[in-house]
Amino acid sequence: MMLIDSHCHFDDARFDKDRDAAYQRAREAGVARQIVPAVTRDSWSRLKAVCLAYPGLYPAYGLHPMFLHQHEDTHIEALDRQLAVEKAVAVGECGLDYTIDNPGKARQKALFEAQLELAGKYGLPVIIHARKAVEEVINCLRRFPGLRGVLHSYSGSEQQAQRLIEMGFLMSFGGPVTYPRASRLQHLVSRLPLQAIMLESDSPDQPDAENRGGRNEPALLGRVLNSIANLRKESADEIALQTTSNAKSLFGIEI
Repeated sequence: MMLIDSHCHFDDARFDKDRDAAYQRAREAGVARQIVPAVTRDSWSRLKAVCLAYPGLYPAYGLHPMFLHQHEDTHIEALDRQLAVEKAVAVGECGLDYTIDNPGKARQKALFEAQLELAGKYGLPVIIHARKAVEEVINCLRRFPGLRGVLHSYSGSEQQAQRLIEMGFLMSFGGPVTYPRASRLQHLVSRLPLQAIMLESDSPDQPDAENRGGRNEPALLGRVLNSIANLRKESADEIALQTTSNAKSLFGIEI
């Protein structure tokens, strides 16, 4: 089975001590491709260097809502220039997060919509972070018809997911789906059309239930695959094939 980790922060400093080994473990586990989204402007050069150093890693550039205090208004212009000269597979990680202290909702929304506009300008999908803000994200997306993308680590309702699917968006799922108490999330994953699902690790965060409290890494993506296969009562091979196809189509990559 060939898997695509649709959301992995492989440039994170927590991989500095063993990035080569972690990359090799991922390849041996069948994780053939990784999508690596950015979080701040300062991370773009490092992210680019990591993606160039490891075959099968693809960069996305954006401004993450949880790092709002690090973003400046000029960073949107910088992102425009970055996307104009660097090969990216998506704009992101961007979105809305209303769980953080002093969320600055108006500024979050302005930065998010500015990135949606850039995604349209460059014909790229968007990688969206939405916590306690799925409805607000949907409202923003309605202002930019024709965009495609993914809501990573999706946590909204089934009804919201169906509306997003109708708009051309996918949902990706990772470690949280493996936890026994995640009944609502597990029910959702069991019901969504497989054509709308991708796998993600969100490494080094969001470890699976077997690795609770540990550092996550792409090599463990198979645990997410097996958990989803059990929930859906479908073969892991079938889910691997379709989710890989979904990621290839959305991000315009090949294996």
